[in-house]
Amino acid sequence: MTQDSFTGSRVLITGGLGFIGSHLARRLVELDADVTIVDSLLPQYGGLRRNIDGITDRVHVNISDVRDLHAMPAIVRDKDYVFNLAGQTSHLDSMTDPQTDLEINCRAQLSILEACRLHNAAVKIVYASTRQIYGRPDHLPVDESHPIRPVDVNGIHKVAGEWYHLLYDRVYGVRSTALRLTNTYGPHMRVKDARQTFLGIWIANAVRGEPFEVWGGDQLRDFTYVDDAVDAFLRAAHDERADGQVFNLGGTGVISLRDLAELVIKVAGTGSYAVREFPPERKRIDIGDYYSDDSLIRSTLGWQANVSLEEGLRRTIEFYRSNLDAYM
Repeated sequence: MTQDSFTGSRVLITGGLGFIGSHLARRLVELDADVTIVDSLLPQYGGLRRNIDGITDRVHVNISDVRDLHAMPAIVRDKDYVFNLAGQTSHLDSMTDPQTDLEINCRAQLSILEACRLHNAAVKIVYASTRQIYGRPDHLPVDESHPIRPVDVNGIHKVAGEWYHLLYDRVYGVRSTALRLTNTYGPHMRVKDARQTFLGIWIANAVRGEPFEVWGGDQLRDFTYVDDAVDAFLRAAHDERADGQVFNLGGTGVISLRDLAELVIKVAGTGSYAVREFPPERKRIDIGDYYSDDSLIRSTLGWQANVSLEEGLRRTIEFYRSNLDAYM
């Protein structure tokens, strides 16, 4: 992939005012792509107009819901690439409101793919999947051949969304790739609640010098800084070897949640934490230890995570020191 790989390309980002989508939009603008963003701006899903401050005049923003069957055909019609990031990400919300999770993570995904099949079958789609689909690991690190056993409704629906994309690739030639994201973090992440990740709450509290809770503490995790995740999306879109494939993303190392909490406080220079037992509703859907084997995307696309966890946390905490109020 070179600097001119996306020059002049017509790109659609669903969920493009959200966390990862807005970073992807910025990178594509730098690469001289013609970027269209679709976002519902529903408050529970994390989209904010301020996430594209500085590039507002260089992108097209369409405030639409991906569940709108009538809007999608016109939106996808002339695009070269679709980065499909729109989704409901909260595992707990999926258990308390499974119908909404179904609408966004299944029905809407099928509608996007049908719109592409009927109106733009030559498009390339990169779909944001999740490591949550594996459930509780049989072995570590987890590679793409690991059994898929979701522990919550969100995981089941994300499996369906992923398989819809792979089916349309195989049967209809609508080229698609799925990236199974691990814990992605960085500026623009949701920090006012745990709908995207627990790490957001930790960072917000540390920046304010307030305590936060660590549930369990011994679980092992890996983390991907958002710039590294964006690089994976771009490589998957541009490289035809990714068509019809699924890839794990990983991080630069593995860390326990207790050690992660210590690192957050070290980088922030403020805050404290207390270890607590899992609330029952969370314990039932916790996956225990998880970290990825991302050797397939490394060997196939030449991707690797480059930003260390400490450096990524430093960048993220610096951002929220200046912008926390806007994200609360």
